[in-house]
Amino acid sequence: MPKSVETSQGGKVTILWNQKVQTDRTIPNNKPDSIIRDNEKGTCVLIDVAVSGDKNVIKKEAEMVLKYEDLTIEIQRMWNVKKKAIPVIIGATGTISKSFRKYMSNIPGKHEVKELQKTAILGTAHMRTDVKVQYILTNKHRE
Repeated sequence: MPKSVETSQGGKVTILWNQKVQTDRTIPNNKPDSIIRDNEKGTCVLIDVAVSGDKNVIKKEAEMVLKYEDLTIEIQRMWNVKKKAIPVIIGATGTISKSFRKYMSNIPGKHEVKELQKTAILGTAHMRTDVKVQYILTNKHRE
């Protein structure tokens, strides 16, 4: 798990991980997964990540953008930066939306879509295994 706040040498970029953003007014959704603030470029990117059911990928993307709309507006006002909320939503079997690659291109660094999909699928398989083992253990006591 990364540190909750990481600042580059010289303070050009700050990354907040799982941190609430203090704002002048009450905003209920003030804790995205990550915030990347580039002081040199005057930008701020809010990133929220989720693995959802394959049928809900597009719906979940739209919900996430709306969820952080108030926070992005407040960040722009307080920090005087260009802002963007980026949903990173992958379906449980690796499904992505048509917008996924566009969203990913707004996140600094190199990202392999296939690797992200693979991670989502492996996570789903792991959860299914845990549920299956739990079911077996629970029903074993009933015999």
